[in-house]
Amino acid sequence: MSEPTEGPATPDVPPPATDPWKGLRGVMAGTLVLEAITVLLALPVISAVGGGLRWWSVLYVVGLAVVMFLGAGLQRRPWAIPFNLALQVALLLGGFIHLSILVIGVVFVAVWIFVLFLRADVKKRMEAGTLPSQRMSGA
Repeated sequence: MSEPTEGPATPDVPPPATDPWKGLRGVMAGTLVLEAITVLLALPVISAVGGGLRWWSVLYVVGLAVVMFLGAGLQRRPWAIPFNLALQVALLLGGFIHLSILVIGVVFVAVWIFVLFLRADVKKRMEAGTLPSQRMSGA
């Protein structure tokens, strides 16, 4: 049986065959893991160049990295993007510990701006029906 031809002249936008948000969530989780590793790698720099580590600076840096590792597993939540952006603000505030933390924060803010750009592009393409998984095959 064929589908009826009644309705609007332009066909509805087909839903994607695969979940495009799943890939984006993976990118965000991977970015948080890489960011946490980079933050932890700043500890030797702070120790050698920054005049030594204090208990509160170690607590801040390690605590932030742990929250980033844990946050990588929470990317399915509806509040994941605001959470990720709040982590970027916390990382930028870590500049009071050492300049290297601020530099890491600026670099990763740029990465997260790019991730948000990708998210907007996927959303726009999905609404227009131009994602590769939305294209009609055999046409």
